[in-house]
Amino acid sequence: MKIANFFLSALFLLFAIVQYNDPDPWLWIALYTYIALISGMAAFNIRHKWMIGVGLAICVIWNLFLLPDFLNWLQTGAESIVDEMKAEKPHIELTREFLGLAICIVTLGFHWKKA
Repeated sequence: MKIANFFLSALFLLFAIVQYNDPDPWLWIALYTYIALISGMAAFNIRHKWMIGVGLAICVIWNLFLLPDFLNWLQTGAESIVDEMKAEKPHIELTREFLGLAICIVTLGFHWKKA
């Protein structure tokens, strides 16, 4: 489990690093760094359920705001989201954000279960 937690910590730090060119980088850098911290602490068997719960609550609420855009993307044929972001295609960024938050929720859920 220690290796998995170190891997998750490194992965989320990498996610944080590549957010510098995002339209709202500080939100994502803060979130991904927070999850990297939780994963790093778990590698040393330090788990604070309240920290995990705060992260889960933030991610779930944030994702609920993006859910309509994600569902709209699915209903319109699930066009590729690996294209360049353009003003006329806001679903690309919003779907990426929804899926990024889903990854965060799964990771935090994993940590919650272990805590």
